[in-house]
Amino acid sequence: MTVSGVEAETGARGAQGARARALAVLRVRSRALAVALLPAAAAVILLAGGSTGHLPGPGWDLARRVLTPLAVLVLLLAAGVALVVARARPAVSPTVPIAEEAAPDLYRMVRDLADRLGVPAPSAIALTPDCDSWLEDRTHPAHGPPPPEEHDDIAHAGRAARRGPAAPVLVIGSPFLWWMRVAELRALLAPVVAGTGPSAHPDIAAARRFVRGLDAAVAVTSAPDRGPVSRAVFAGIGWVARLLLHGSRVHAAEMERGVAAAAAERAKAVDYGLRIVAQEQVGLAYAGWDRLLTRVALPAWRMGRWPARLNAGVVAALTELSRRDRLAEGFASRLGERPACDLLEEPGAVDEATSLLAARLFHGGPAETGPAWSPVHWGDYPEEVVDRKWRADAARLHRILDALRVPPADEEPQAPDGPTLARVLTHLAASPGLPPAPVPAVSSEEDDLAGGTPHSAVLAARITAELAREEAAAAAVAAIPAGPQSTAAPDPGPLRDDRALPLFPLQPPRAGRELLADHITAMVCCAAMDTVGATPGLDWLDGPTLLVGGARATDLPPQVLTLVEDGDPSGLRKWLTRQGIRPEKPVRLV
Repeated sequence: MTVSGVEAETGARGAQGARARALAVLRVRSRALAVALLPAAAAVILLAGGSTGHLPGPGWDLARRVLTPLAVLVLLLAAGVALVVARARPAVSPTVPIAEEAAPDLYRMVRDLADRLGVPAPSAIALTPDCDSWLEDRTHPAHGPPPPEEHDDIAHAGRAARRGPAAPVLVIGSPFLWWMRVAELRALLAPVVAGTGPSAHPDIAAARRFVRGLDAAVAVTSAPDRGPVSRAVFAGIGWVARLLLHGSRVHAAEMERGVAAAAAERAKAVDYGLRIVAQEQVGLAYAGWDRLLTRVALPAWRMGRWPARLNAGVVAALTELSRRDRLAEGFASRLGERPACDLLEEPGAVDEATSLLAARLFHGGPAETGPAWSPVHWGDYPEEVVDRKWRADAARLHRILDALRVPPADEEPQAPDGPTLARVLTHLAASPGLPPAPVPAVSSEEDDLAGGTPHSAVLAARITAELAREEAAAAAVAAIPAGPQSTAAPDPGPLRDDRALPLFPLQPPRAGRELLADHITAMVCCAAMDTVGATPGLDWLDGPTLLVGGARATDLPPQVLTLVEDGDPSGLRKWLTRQGIRPEKPVRLV
């Protein structure tokens, strides 16, 4: 047998296995229906036998009296479970929908890909701010399916319209559109689009609807804020839904594996060699996207600003990575080819919408722009984000020093005109003659502050508590309902419960020692900007950076860590002297 024959046989086995598992899932549903109807069937037999005189006697009368109410109760419970499963809204991934008018070339490419694969085209296309792509079923009535004419134009272009199950929605990771070239994106999407073929099979589609309905029913019955009676009723319905979900879980997982295997085998006929190269770009895009979110976007989100061009930023970050890393040198030559974002009519507007959704998913920001939540462009990032962040951190540090009644340093005047870096250095370097002030109760781990001096431990704990209060106040302000929704905002349906945000936190809570180091670094940067004319800058891979004489100050963080952990300011003072920074000079805060 040839290699192509083996691959075809493997794909056929995957499709057959998926259908067999789908039937197993449906058998779970059939057994549940049979169990619900069994008491009713027995009650009908007993009642019919009693009315015809075939089952006389007190024993049969007692059985009729007991079984008839039981059958009614079981039927009511089954009807309640079926109603909840049918009306529960299945989970939908938060995405930015892309209309065909906004990306005709992208839709044309996907249709052509589906025709080459011999599968139905997706019913629509949406973008997600993540490095992944998948098919998503949105045929539930609560999801608001597209009008029939739009669905027929997209999924069945050039063919006669016919009734049938709607094709799933193709969800594409937005970083792929900006970093990948058109040919690479087509090769990457081939296995995903090929999955519409198995999805059109009636048994697989029915099994998926059943499992998704059970999962949605479990979520509905687990919702809080119900009365005791409703809570008891929903608890019973939830128990039945969980039991059915547990019985079909293994079969559903194997069904999806079979669908994926069949789609992968079918996709080997389209751009298989190019797909291997595109897979390398997936790993690179994921690394650049994660670095951009955690190092660049997160500081802006914490300042109440959201970068409006995150996807364009990932291109800059990966280009910078290719310049620094010799292993990535070959990737920079790809930038001369046509990027996949050219398939969009207005890539800037789409980038802005996905950037706002990313801020909501990864940080829990508001769904709309407002005075405390406004966009920032990359050209304004150093002044609007970096400078403000450093001065806000420095101001917070000095407010805490004032609360601790820390005196001015010996080298500065007794009544300085403003906060100074010398006060911070002297306080952290001093050997305390008294026990440190009581550490306020914070949520961080106790060993988080273990390794530093008593003064640094107190400052770190105070900073942690202060930030916790500020974040709580900001969350309360964000919870206030806003005005009319912006037309550029994504569909808010999947994000109706703000208590669940952020859905994907980027980082665990920051350690107290890390926060203290950030605040001291901010104070040093403020002193450098106000005394030697240093400027705030943006590094695509490392985030906010200090530019002294046009060069990045990469040797500052180790000196700050030595001061925080060991209480030794000598290294930092030598660094300040080399740069010409005078710590006794007052700095400007917010």
